[in-house]
Amino acid sequence: MAKTSPQTWISTTRRPEEFDSFWQQTLEATAEFPLDPSFKKNRMRSIPGIDVFDVRFTSYGGLRIAGWYCKPGGSGPFPGLLIVPGYVSEPKLPKDYAAMGYATLSVAPRGKLRSNDVFNPGYPGLLMDNVENPESYGYRGFYMDAVRAFDALAARPEVDGHRIGVHGSSQGGALTLLVAALRRDKVAAAAAGAPYLCSMMGAASLTNSYPYQEINDYLRLYPERRDAVKGTLDLYDIHNFAPSIRCPIIVNVGLRDDVCPPETGFALFGEIGSEQKRMYPYEDCAHDAGSSIGHGDIVNEFFAQRLIPARIGAAG
Repeated sequence: MAKTSPQTWISTTRRPEEFDSFWQQTLEATAEFPLDPSFKKNRMRSIPGIDVFDVRFTSYGGLRIAGWYCKPGGSGPFPGLLIVPGYVSEPKLPKDYAAMGYATLSVAPRGKLRSNDVFNPGYPGLLMDNVENPESYGYRGFYMDAVRAFDALAARPEVDGHRIGVHGSSQGGALTLLVAALRRDKVAAAAAGAPYLCSMMGAASLTNSYPYQEINDYLRLYPERRDAVKGTLDLYDIHNFAPSIRCPIIVNVGLRDDVCPPETGFALFGEIGSEQKRMYPYEDCAHDAGSSIGHGDIVNEFFAQRLIPARIGAAG
């Protein structure tokens, strides 16, 4: 799906008056549950020089959330990296990042294979789960799972709390931006690819691909609920979190992306509050957003310059 000028598109997303209070209340409700992290070493998956742990911690509503944690051998301190997943992908063992020197947590938010005992709306399904009620909308707990994963990583004694980055693509790109906004005083760097969940209602008018097609399917059945749906989605739209981001951040989009339209990525990028931000648009790429032609190397260099001590000194 070729785009002529996605940079000029204007988002219809509006920031609700209750936005700040809603998310402050959500963070407070989440904090009522002790994090209670468990890191159990998995000897079968560990290899020389990299220790692998099965992770569990408590999140919004008291649900236990799973993840994989890989760290270099030794006691640190290590830079930390949180990896957040896409819409349908399952978190993988982040051994490659551990091999680069990062203590890395790859989280499985509720509904993912290892965290779906109570909440499991399916895929497709998550985007519209209880969408008519912002208090019980499926992404409320899902968002908090990503935030609590960051907290679990930051609490590790071998992790340098001043050098933690966040990275993901698609839904992972959205969660990267979310964590960078809600933990803006703690996230040191962020890299978001092909961000999903931004300008959601507008995105549904730009593409017929899933997951956004879930919005069109829902409104075809319940057209009278359009205003209520927009009200909920605006409250959760990553576009409205972006102004709170303060850390250095890079965003990449594919100009032929028909899953997460690049228009919404450009609109979001304009809202990011960081003074150190850069957009990487890829002309002939779709939802891979340049990952197949070397953007991963840019991400690796970006984090190395900001999180690895020797590189930080050289950059300065």
